[in-house]
Amino acid sequence: MARRKRKGRPDSGVLLLDKPAGISSNKALQEVKYLFRAAKAGHTGSLDPLATGMLPVCFGEATKISAFLLEADKRYRVKCKLGVVTDTGDAEGEVIRTADCKHISLDDVQKQIPAFTGVIEQIPPMYSALKHEGQRLYKLAREGIEVERKPRRVTIHELIVHSLNGDELDLEVACSKGTYVRTLVEDIGEALGCGAHVIDLRRLSVGPFEGDMVTIEELKTLREAAEDRDYTALDALLLPVDSAIADWPDIHLDPDAAFYMRQGQPIQVPQAPTQGWVRLYDQTRFLGVGEIQDDGKVAPRRMIRASA
Repeated sequence: MARRKRKGRPDSGVLLLDKPAGISSNKALQEVKYLFRAAKAGHTGSLDPLATGMLPVCFGEATKISAFLLEADKRYRVKCKLGVVTDTGDAEGEVIRTADCKHISLDDVQKQIPAFTGVIEQIPPMYSALKHEGQRLYKLAREGIEVERKPRRVTIHELIVHSLNGDELDLEVACSKGTYVRTLVEDIGEALGCGAHVIDLRRLSVGPFEGDMVTIEELKTLREAAEDRDYTALDALLLPVDSAIADWPDIHLDPDAAFYMRQGQPIQVPQAPTQGWVRLYDQTRFLGVGEIQDDGKVAPRRMIRASA
């Protein structure tokens, strides 16, 4: 049986989307995919509906490296309300406890920061997409069921206190993958003796990506201004596939080495790194991702089609 042809345009690249509040990451992805009429697209790490900010969307061949962005460090700006605890850890939940926090000073907050910097343990929240015996935790939580969750180690690279205005605390967090910012805020609130929850969360960066982002409304405006089949303005917003791993070491191959690499064969490359992941190039273009083996050879892992 012949394979069904995938509908849509075969674009490849990375779009830095500024996700709006109020919709899921998957909803945002589907809107973008529709606007680009893309054959294949995926996002690289969910943001809660409450959250805004950077949601890298990978198109076409870029989806082959989206997993590496899932593993990447992230940076967030978060506003917290002290003295109020909710069942979800954010402003969308029901209030379950309140406490007086008028006595808490900026100095009190600063004194807690060292305890939440570096490698720490977090207990994942019940309102999360993690699974327990095949069911999402948030679905169990909505049924009033709470199950035991094992602590997970995460790394808080940087935790900056920007301000404390009344009961609103403004923080900036640089962290490893798997960090629950809601849980971090709740834990800081408990350490202060008053509790806390997230009222605003914005992701500023993902891995090597930071800075300029584009909104769904801006994409719609560009699409509406273009001719029916003219996607030039939208395509100009796509970053190259290899931009997602721009901070990796690169290896440039001669024609023979590139040929064997494209055939899936590990090769010995002079002066290559001794371990880890690398970007692979021939004389003109990005070939894909390689990994250094124990014998020192570079093995192809995810290769990119020539048309990408």
